Amino acid sequence: MRSKLVVLFLLALFSRAESQENVAMPANDPEIGIVEHLDTILSPGIMVIGETGDTVPLLSLINKPTILNLVYYRCPGICSPIMNSLAEVVDKLDMVIGKDYQILTVSFDAREDISLAVKKKQNYINMVKKEIDPAGWQFMTADSLDIANLCNTVGFRFKIVGNDFLHPGMIAVFSPQGKLTRYLFGTYFLPFEVKLALAEANKGLSGPTINRVLQFCYTYDPQGRQYVLNVTKVSGILILAIGLIVILVLILKPKRKNHQQ
Repeated sequence: MRSKLVVLFLLALFSRAESQENVAMPANDPEIGIVEHLDTILSPGIMVIGETGDTVPLLSLINKPTILNLVYYRCPGICSPIMNSLAEVVDKLDMVIGKDYQILTVSFDAREDISLAVKKKQNYINMVKKEIDPAGWQFMTADSLDIANLCNTVGFRFKIVGNDFLHPGMIAVFSPQGKLTRYLFGTYFLPFEVKLALAEANKGLSGPTINRVLQFCYTYDPQGRQYVLNVTKVSGILILAIGLIVILVLILKPKRKNHQQ
């Protein structure tokens, strides 16, 4: 009898979880979001405009573990928190930027020019308290074709809405050979997870994305220009977790023996 109840409970549980999933899960090929392209090599044909105004292949700038940061400099939403977090990582990381790793920030808004990029760079370099080589964090722009090629390579999907963009929050990590080895999602990055990603990139090792909390539990609110908690996804996870605990209790709980008096 107990086994039948457990089976019925399992069926009800997973049907409930599935209905939550159907409501909440994003499409495999989202209009806005990230489609992971691990192990992809940057094309030498993708050009960027550097801080001196010169146009160079992006791949030619990568000769060490590299964090690629796709933003647009006028962004009123999550771009600033992402770069604030990177400045904090640079400050706390026990690695030397410009020597052990580098950050390349590229605008995906073709309307932005390099003078704006240089101005933004100064703001974020000033946030770093320790002495660093400013060349270790470069801010760049690109034309629309190169932006499209770069975003397609990384799997970075955004949408133009008026003068602004709806876009995901993430950084991508590349090996010294220009191979995409890791994604880190969100607007805040811990120094230890960045260090691990850079160490693996230095060896050319790609790894699955571990921290997908933002992508999975949050959705973008275009009106508020922020990520908000998706209750249906979280409730589905909680129901599944509680159900598994109940099942384990039912299965592992020893049966009481009837003692005859």
